[in-house]
Amino acid sequence: MNDDNNDMIQQENVQKEVLISIKGLSGVDEDGEDIEFVTGGSYSFDERRAALEYMESELTGMSGTKTTISVERSSVLITRSGTVNMQMMFEEGRKHYVNYSTPFGSMTMGLVTQSIKNELTRQGGRLVLRYLMDLDTILPTRNKVEIEIKS
Repeated sequence: MNDDNNDMIQQENVQKEVLISIKGLSGVDEDGEDIEFVTGGSYSFDERRAALEYMESELTGMSGTKTTISVERSSVLITRSGTVNMQMMFEEGRKHYVNYSTPFGSMTMGLVTQSIKNELTRQGGRLVLRYLMDLDTILPTRNKVEIEIKS
């Protein structure tokens, strides 16, 4: 019986290849700019967190950048490394500052998370983030990112 439990624990932490659909909406008002991106990546899930990794494309303007999304009970951390470097922390009702580094220079952004909807399971699922983003406290934009993961 102990061997069965060890097998189950190992299976829970297995990374698998998935299809990832990312829909983003960004704008000052309701007439924002939409972007939709579909790519392959890897996904793992256990009782503590879900993790997703994929490479950005030219469509997102971040070709050559690896994105890692780590989802825990009450927070989401998005890390990008490569041609673009940043860490974005999302926690409902809290403001976090982000140093956004690109080949053209760096800037500071503020993120206020309005809501996190986590429907991720071992098979995949959906994650929706709604947040306000400002650049040096000027002209905040409303943003929504919806990520769907399928085996």
